[in-house]
Amino acid sequence: MMKSISIWKQELTGGTHAARLASLYCCKPEETPAQAARYTAVLDGLEATFGPHAEAGLYSAPGRTEIGGNHTDHQHGRVLAGSVNIDMIAAAAPNSLNQLRVQSEGYDLCVIDLADLAARKEEENTTISLLRGACEAFRQRGAALSGLDVYVASNVPKGSGVSSSAAFEVLIGVILNDCFMTEKVSPIEIAQIGQWAENVYFGKPCGLMDQMASSVGNIITIDFADPAHPDVEPVAVDFSKAGLALCILDSCADHADLTDEYAAVPAECRAVAAVCGGEVLRDVPFDTFLAKLPECRKQCGDRAVLRAFHIYADNDRVAKQVAALREGDFDTFLSLVTESGDSSWEYLQNVIPAGYKEHQEMGVTIAAAKHYLNGKGAVRVHGGGFAGTAQAFVPVEMLADFKAHMEAILGEGRCHVLSIRPEGGAVL
Repeated sequence: MMKSISIWKQELTGGTHAARLASLYCCKPEETPAQAARYTAVLDGLEATFGPHAEAGLYSAPGRTEIGGNHTDHQHGRVLAGSVNIDMIAAAAPNSLNQLRVQSEGYDLCVIDLADLAARKEEENTTISLLRGACEAFRQRGAALSGLDVYVASNVPKGSGVSSSAAFEVLIGVILNDCFMTEKVSPIEIAQIGQWAENVYFGKPCGLMDQMASSVGNIITIDFADPAHPDVEPVAVDFSKAGLALCILDSCADHADLTDEYAAVPAECRAVAAVCGGEVLRDVPFDTFLAKLPECRKQCGDRAVLRAFHIYADNDRVAKQVAALREGDFDTFLSLVTESGDSSWEYLQNVIPAGYKEHQEMGVTIAAAKHYLNGKGAVRVHGGGFAGTAQAFVPVEMLADFKAHMEAILGEGRCHVLSIRPEGGAVL
């Protein structure tokens, strides 16, 4: 929704949007001035970067937390995930250049010609590839694209395991949907567009969970048995009422140079599925996998077989987690979180990159968190693994001490205490 920039600023300063911001950021209306100031700042950034504009729109896309189903999405399995109250925000305004120009704070300006949206091999692994792919996906859906300037700011830490990349893809999707689609696409389709751009243009064979959690919002369980039409269900739960705080622990490990590690997980699982007559593991009954185990070991190797064991078990765990949460059985839920984390480390093997000895930051983070939780709560590797973050459910009475201990090890600000955001990609 476009509006005069001066009116936006007046409304933000005057508290017109306090209730909306309170909902997005899981706080009281009187606690929203800092969030309003972020939106005022992106409006300022828009004009400082691109010059004056008569009007602009304001947009948000949250980070996400994976709660259940580690690496199950790319095998068409089940996941449990939620959006969180940190996000990427943007101001967007028309230009007359027939270009999409995107300036993210701290990064180089990205510019694409809207008359040239073909994928380019040389652009793989770049932000420009995601923008070009998203525009092409919307063009295919009937979007009448025209020039647009976008200024982006974020408090989603890059590489933090809450998926800043998916938040960016969803943010761009929300903007293009609002500005150029007469018949709006759904949050699910915005997520699918982000995945398509990442797969086809960026060159990364990612699953769909990250984009879906950011786009749809709240806590959802997703069954990807039919990935073109995923089954999405809300899961109503308030961890604070269960006396639990959700913490994301930044291990300080770097994702750089780990692309091959991430790509190997779906590739090995698909190789096992192929031996068993399927495309992905969801196509293959577990009994068939067991019967074909010797052949799988011979053709795919033992690591691939162990990863398949994890996928089957974690896929089943998601259904049990959803049932436990809906019944208010948090003891069972926490036990399943622990099981998932143990399986990821032992079978999926996505905690420590192959061959790493001196640098095992994720392993140390999980070990320290388990020590300080002392049998309470739960902790697990979070997201893709190898680097990034661990997730901990911490009893609220232990939170202050837990945070202090973990930040003494990891560094100040490395223990993020988050809330589940009730809405995904949003037009302010």
